[in-house]
Amino acid sequence: MALKGNLRDFTITQLLNLVNLARKTGSLIIEGPTDVAQVTFRDGKLAFARLGQTDSSLATILHLNQKITAGQYRVIKERAGKMTDKELGLLLINAGYLSQEDILGSVQQYFIAIIRQLYTWVDGFFRFQPDLMPPEDKITVRLDLENLIIEGSRQMKEQEQLQEEIPSLDMALKFSERPGTNLRNVSLSVEEWRVVSYINPKNTIRQIAKANKMNDLAIRRVVFSLLQAGLVQLARPEGMPVAPVTSSSSSRPGAAPLPVTNKEEQKSLVNRLISRIRSL
Repeated sequence: MALKGNLRDFTITQLLNLVNLARKTGSLIIEGPTDVAQVTFRDGKLAFARLGQTDSSLATILHLNQKITAGQYRVIKERAGKMTDKELGLLLINAGYLSQEDILGSVQQYFIAIIRQLYTWVDGFFRFQPDLMPPEDKITVRLDLENLIIEGSRQMKEQEQLQEEIPSLDMALKFSERPGTNLRNVSLSVEEWRVVSYINPKNTIRQIAKANKMNDLAIRRVVFSLLQAGLVQLARPEGMPVAPVTSSSSSRPGAAPLPVTNKEEQKSLVNRLISRIRSL
């Protein structure tokens, strides 16, 4: 019986658990709303992962994992661009630039990062192809799935809890005007500041997420932390929905930007934060 279905019926964690228990060999093809992923297994162990058309060359993976500098990355791309990943890996090892552990560790972390992205996919289709394996020139690993399954289960539980707290991303946010709000222990991260800059009753949470290139889980985490800190409240969006900003639309002449925080509200928040800092 062919293994295929809908992500609404089987989560990524459940699929990994099935592959692990059945010790399956082959590739799981997952078609999400905007991308397609290939995750390959050998005897129930993770061997390879690729997401869409993203550059997954060894040089790029090593650069992402800070094993080579930007300058070294450019040189490799220019002088060894036609080398396969396996050939490049052997060259770097034989030249003494990197160890085998450096290369395999970087590749493994890259594959794990793709799996973590897939945890957030709740809509799409999957199919298992036992005859589909990675290209011969790609470096593969053999990674047990148990820890990934445990991590995915925890994240699924967190997603469910955040879904209960913030059931709809089509709600807007507004700053809390409660006088009892305690700012003494508030410390905003970079992501939280980015979200705060777009808080406006006309902007939905979904639009803010798209403007900041955040997935549903990431935006819910930030909004929940702001709600817990008492800085914001959920609100119904005002007027008609505003079209989200995209890289293409933001570059068009006359393109309407996503409304940012009301100046008075933003000034009030900043003043309150400054007062809190001075009081420390």
